[in-house]
Amino acid sequence: MELMEKAQIMDEAGMGRVLTRIAHEILERNKGVKDLVLVGIRTRGVPLSRRLAERIAEIEGKAVPVGILDITLYRDDLSTIAEQPVVHETKLPGNINGKIIVLVDDVLFTGRTTRAALDALVDYGRPRQIQLAILIDRGHRELPIRADYVGKNVPTSRREIVSVRLREIDGEERVVIEEPI
Repeated sequence: MELMEKAQIMDEAGMGRVLTRIAHEILERNKGVKDLVLVGIRTRGVPLSRRLAERIAEIEGKAVPVGILDITLYRDDLSTIAEQPVVHETKLPGNINGKIIVLVDDVLFTGRTTRAALDALVDYGRPRQIQLAILIDRGHRELPIRADYVGKNVPTSRREIVSVRLREIDGEERVVIEEPI
């Protein structure tokens, strides 16, 4: 499918400001970093969670553990995405029982990815609380899920695609809205 870029909604500087604000909000809500663990949902949630951890460490002077969550086998559309899905490693920093987990992802759309992440996470333990940090909330929820921390709300049509591009994966830093041609 060929896509046409419709608009840029965030540049590198904007992404940096948003992540700094979210880091402050996480610290304020949780009164510091005690029992806090950031878990990035593969793929783009992983570098975003690492960036948040760096900002939290700069602000608070304490490191926050960061984990990686692969939700491939928990997706409700697994049979439609691939005959042989590629499963990546989940790496959580130790026991998550009793911890405050902040799931981190790039775009919140239908809520199905978050639902899969919740299912996957509870297979590893029983956190005290699970929060959700999202760079872009584009609406169109199909499940009753909302983010605790939102970088930017971007109203979109269902036809549009919000594409978060990160240096670590895509070689550039920006968020764009694209549309099929």
